[in-house]
Amino acid sequence: MFDPLVILLIAFVLDWYWGEPDIFWKRLPHPIVLFGKAVSFADKQLNKRNDSERAQYKKGAIAILLLIFVVLFVSFLIDGAVSYLGPFGLALEVFIVFVLLAQKSLSDHVELVSKGLKEDGLEGGRKAVGMIVGRVPSHLDKSGVSRASIESLAENFCDGVVAPAFWYAIFGLPGIVVYKMINTADSMIAYRNEKYLWFGRVAAQVDDLANWLPARFSAMLIAIGAGMLSGMDAFKNALIVALRDSGLHRSPNAGWPEAAMAGGADLALGGPRIYPEEIVQQAYLNSSGKRKLGARDIDKTIRIFALACFVLWFVTGALAVLF
Repeated sequence: MFDPLVILLIAFVLDWYWGEPDIFWKRLPHPIVLFGKAVSFADKQLNKRNDSERAQYKKGAIAILLLIFVVLFVSFLIDGAVSYLGPFGLALEVFIVFVLLAQKSLSDHVELVSKGLKEDGLEGGRKAVGMIVGRVPSHLDKSGVSRASIESLAENFCDGVVAPAFWYAIFGLPGIVVYKMINTADSMIAYRNEKYLWFGRVAAQVDDLANWLPARFSAMLIAIGAGMLSGMDAFKNALIVALRDSGLHRSPNAGWPEAAMAGGADLALGGPRIYPEEIVQQAYLNSSGKRKLGARDIDKTIRIFALACFVLWFVTGALAVLF
């Protein structure tokens, strides 16, 4: 058996410097693409608009349970096989974990928003942010574009980095694979609209449970990163705002890393925003923080994100040595 913490640390480093290697995904489907196709298949087969709300809820529960069962079965097969493959098995497991993390890809996508604002103004920023958020880019001004990208960075620090690492550290390959399926399903069918309000409800609830601890740990890591960048006051403010304002977010989890980032960078995040099918009325996280945001604020939060990632590496390495 391979030490999962050592594998995780290697995967962190590979993901940070290599990101999404196109050489593989030009020839092979990315695992998340396969998860997405499975979710789409379940959606088409089970989500019928003429069903009652109760029937939609039950079918949605069946869908997410079947999806979890399938990936759990496959991951157990892979997990059992790698232990018999020696060094090749070790390399395979490292590769799987590495492709299911999203440090570099997340940082790169958010950095493109900053670059777009600097080089092409508001339209460049809108184009770049439209690739990473669900809200309507044409309704965003410069501050809105910056705020959306920063919120995406903070929230996805949990979804794309901390939570996958957390569940892998505890349950190995089955843990990270099942988590990514849950998170993919949440991103595709857990919308609060007519089509998915009931069908996607269980997927959203399962995702909330899977992210409960990682979200709070993410807030702590962001606070430490902010402290490393800007000093003890930033660290304290990140923790204070996370504890005070996280509940203002409509998600029970996303508010934690977002509020920590707001406090650590002294920015006002959240607030009202427009999605294609709804308008979200939300109070600002760290309402006393800076509201007129731009590319420099994005750059600052990317540095906090990077430091938070490095702290996570350190924690992983320390646990590997101790245990």
